[in-house]
Amino acid sequence: MKKWLKISLITIISLVLLFTGAFFIYVSDYYRADDVAIAVMQSGDDIHVQDNLVILSPPTSSDNALIFYPGAKVEHLAYLPILEKIKDTSGITCILVKMPYNMAIFDANAAEKIIDKFPDIKNWYIGGHSMGGAMASNYASKHQEKVKGLILLGAYIYGNYPAADTLTIYGTFNTSVAEKIDYTENIVSIEGGNHAQFGNYGQQKGDPDATISSVEQQNIAVEAIRDFLAKRND
Repeated sequence: MKKWLKISLITIISLVLLFTGAFFIYVSDYYRADDVAIAVMQSGDDIHVQDNLVILSPPTSSDNALIFYPGAKVEHLAYLPILEKIKDTSGITCILVKMPYNMAIFDANAAEKIIDKFPDIKNWYIGGHSMGGAMASNYASKHQEKVKGLILLGAYIYGNYPAADTLTIYGTFNTSVAEKIDYTENIVSIEGGNHAQFGNYGQQKGDPDATISSVEQQNIAVEAIRDFLAKRND
């Protein structure tokens, strides 16, 4: 019996070590932010880091803020270019979240702590890209009293958040998202866009080549977001 227990214990420990090693190998292989995104991070005084957050502040103080969850296995800094444009065109504070292991699924409720940290913000929006969008949608669905609007890039509503309060943006080459959208309100389909170009991290495995540039795709998305926020803040 003692010999059997010893063998079982060794087997369990070996399996735990194996799975732990496999997990860390998996999460260590992620998409890095490109030079354009890094340049935004280094560009000015309107960006500062607070714990696991990168905060982009508009020149004029705003009581509106957008919490943004990055896509899975994507360095969070890759979303600085599009968030800087959102901040500049909409005058909204943008709060980019660095997720554990670059996976929003490990901290889907990150927005809860953020909202508590900034009591002066009256209107909270939450959004994200890909899995980050799904986790942002999951949070919004469970905390509808706290979230004024949901912005999804390359993602669709996950949960029961109202489509009327959601902006869904995707590229036409991102068919896996298009096929899952079962609502009709506030949808922007970017002709020639793909999945990855909402962020600045290069080509994503399995993602078709876009026929427009990442700048064009992001500019179209930013314009749609500006209009969505303007209507909701009237």
